Amino acid sequence: MPRIVSITLQNTDAARPIIEAITEDNPGAVVHSYPGIVKIDREGSLTVKRASVESRLGRDWDPQEIHLSIVSMAGNVDEDDDYFGLAWAN
Repeated sequence: MPRIVSITLQNTDAARPIIEAITEDNPGAVVHSYPGIVKIDREGSLTVKRASVESRLGRDWDPQEIHLSIVSMAGNVDEDDDYFGLAWAN
């Protein structure tokens, strides 16, 4: 049975394009919006794609920039030049 992974981001102008990209690229993701944060849960895994965020920002985006907006996360991190991912090891 897959476990839930989660990422919580600040609810800021800088994070909103990331949040939009996550929800579009990860079908089944559940978004919980709170006054200062947005928590996104998904069963199995969650991926933030560089190209998806760049298309919303209109500029180059390094997946390492996500760390400026992260409040918390649950899952094992997998980072690359093209994505930031969360999943639990089997």
